Amino acid sequence: MPVAMELSRIIISEINDQQVIYLKETSGNRMFPILIGIFEATSIDRRVRGIETPRPLTHDLLVNTVESLGAEFQDVVISELKEHTYFAKLRVKLDGELVEIDARPSDAIAVAVTCNPPLPIYVSEDVLNDVMGEGQ
Repeated sequence: MPVAMELSRIIISEINDQQVIYLKETSGNRMFPILIGIFEATSIDRRVRGIETPRPLTHDLLVNTVESLGAEFQDVVISELKEHTYFAKLRVKLDGELVEIDARPSDAIAVAVTCNPPLPIYVSEDVLNDVMGEGQ
């Protein structure tokens, strides 16, 4: 059963290639970091701060495209952790069907915060157990 999470923190460093976002369990204390790139981090940060851009950026384009095609974003699920790499799915409803789109967690979370209202973010219990060291 996936666990509801929320974006808890964004750390942007001008001297490192890797930026960090933290997801926190909405009804608990578990929290973990995900390393992401600078472009995704700034996109997420812009949205969280409510900073508008004069033209649509990449994540705006994806949201606008999906919605223009008559689909509706449902949520984001971080579904797997393999060899220190997280895998996510953007889940979209289209013509009554649920479509799961493979995505990097950074892009999926950027899309989640771009949607209005923001999409729910879930993490599989297996991923949480692995990242928290409970799966060993």
